[in-house]
Amino acid sequence: MEHNASVEVQCVSKRYTDDPDVAPALDEVSVNIAHNEFFTLLGPSGCGKTTLLRTIAGFEHVSSGDILIGGQRVNDLPPFKRRVNTVFQSYALFPHMSVAENIAFGLEMQGLEKKAIPARVKEMLALVQMEHLARRKPAELSGGQQQRVALARALAPRPDVLLLDEPLSALDLKLRKEMQVELKRVQQQAGITFIFVTHDQEEALTLSDRIAVMSAGKILQIGGPSAIYERPAHQFVAQFIGDINFLPGKLARGPQNESVFQPTGLPVQIPCNPPQPLASANVQLAFRPERSQLVEPTQPHHLRGVIEAVLYVGTATLYQCRLSNDVKVMLRESNEGLNAVRAVGEPVAVHLPPQACLLMEA
Repeated sequence: MEHNASVEVQCVSKRYTDDPDVAPALDEVSVNIAHNEFFTLLGPSGCGKTTLLRTIAGFEHVSSGDILIGGQRVNDLPPFKRRVNTVFQSYALFPHMSVAENIAFGLEMQGLEKKAIPARVKEMLALVQMEHLARRKPAELSGGQQQRVALARALAPRPDVLLLDEPLSALDLKLRKEMQVELKRVQQQAGITFIFVTHDQEEALTLSDRIAVMSAGKILQIGGPSAIYERPAHQFVAQFIGDINFLPGKLARGPQNESVFQPTGLPVQIPCNPPQPLASANVQLAFRPERSQLVEPTQPHHLRGVIEAVLYVGTATLYQCRLSNDVKVMLRESNEGLNAVRAVGEPVAVHLPPQACLLMEA
């Protein structure tokens, strides 16, 4: 048991059928989440992230394994007896109640002393910066304001853990980004554990102290945002977090007996340092589009190719390049200064600095 753990998930599996040919929704998942941590469960639809959240909340029973909250095993406790609260995708505010009344309702159901409720409601309104809207009904609020009310209502009972199931998914992009900032501020100010579910990689990188990337009912990697992005431990993680290119090839030895990567079908060797021993000499070199450099094709020892597509995205230009071995890669150039945009059909070479290269088993 981890001393600083707020939530402990110990070898938890969840099956909806006894059919052995049907994969479990959760497959022996284990993770410890610290006090006051903003922890994100990230993955595609159907990966098990919401199922894991629901088992922590008590809305789903585990098939095997244990869940501990604050060191207490809660497998057999109903949701209302767990020191957690949940914010769902739908805000589920009572339309006939004001903002203040919506926040107060849960406190009344919890049995909080009546004279203490107004002060708690005022505290929550201040936390989400909505004191001036206390008398308004939900229909008079924007989507972002309704989300803040739902957040305040969930925090009002002072749970040990707040569970958030894709709470920003219904908002437009601009409002969603604004609410990301607000959500992080509220979590830091409230000082409690947030467990956040999303399929949005950028949202996870922006908000989280740590991220668990899930696929097919398993956690593939846990780490801070920079570790997940810069040092993915699994090909799925590398592909799911941001854009990335893969070059097939082999590990070899260079003239000075150093490790080099030999791309399949290309007459170049790229210096590399595998972070750990690889089981096979057949590997893939992965690199992010923004870590490569487009250079003139006359320069030696680079990947040569031709630009096939140009995408201008404001702060940068994306280039799809077909290398001479027919592998397509995406490259990103910042639109700083007066850089000329390259043209479709233009021959180029791609320089990969050693620190940009990540070797993975094929």
